[in-house]
Amino acid sequence: MSWTTLYAQLAGVNRHSTSLGKVWLSVLFIFRVMVLVVAAESVWGDEQSDFTCNTLQPGCENVCYDQFFPVSHIRLWCLQLVFVSTPALLVAMYVAYRNHGDKKKLLQSSGRVGILSNKGQEEELESLRNRRLPISGALWWTYAFSLLFRLLFEGGFMYALYVIYDGFRMPRLVQCDQWPCPNLVDCFISRPTEKTVFTIFMATSSSICMLLNMAELAYLVAKGVTRKMCGHKEKISHSKSRKERMQNTTNQKLLVSP
Repeated sequence: MSWTTLYAQLAGVNRHSTSLGKVWLSVLFIFRVMVLVVAAESVWGDEQSDFTCNTLQPGCENVCYDQFFPVSHIRLWCLQLVFVSTPALLVAMYVAYRNHGDKKKLLQSSGRVGILSNKGQEEELESLRNRRLPISGALWWTYAFSLLFRLLFEGGFMYALYVIYDGFRMPRLVQCDQWPCPNLVDCFISRPTEKTVFTIFMATSSSICMLLNMAELAYLVAKGVTRKMCGHKEKISHSKSRKERMQNTTNQKLLVSP
């Protein structure tokens, strides 16, 4: 997996996001992706090789390992990061669609009018690519749905991790009686304290990202409501001023008429 490519895609989307969205991206890559790549993978590198059971029965150790580690923490966190980052690509797709439509209109108008030079046309296209779209209209809905999907994916993976491993604490000793084990055998997990620390750290980072997403969604809703109220007030004031002008015109006509 190329995390650099994913970061480049999200950084392009981040140009159109809010300040909370920029903080979310920093938390995602510094406290989750970097920790996952630099430290967590080495901590879980001996997950199966150092999982030992007090039996020599062939196949018993593998069956017990599969019972207590049905999905690797590393793979589950990688899936979580991919699913959480994917909704941001909805915003990237919408921005690309808007830029493509505006670029097409610009080329058509410049070709029809013929007043833009090649250099001026290139400058217009460059400014079109680097512009920051306001979060309103269809972009507002796209951005809000991407935040909802992020929250759903974060919560779903957090719940799955908690259910699969019966909490975020790694036990030192687990007992297994699955076939082909001859009886109840004891199995020992390597470095359980270190794995518990990293599991709690990743769960805390995920919770912080969820709080940032909820705060950003609340900010978007408040901003949308405020914009709608301001537009409604402006429409009312415009209607009142129009009525006043019509009334003044009527009064002037009445004064002028004999």
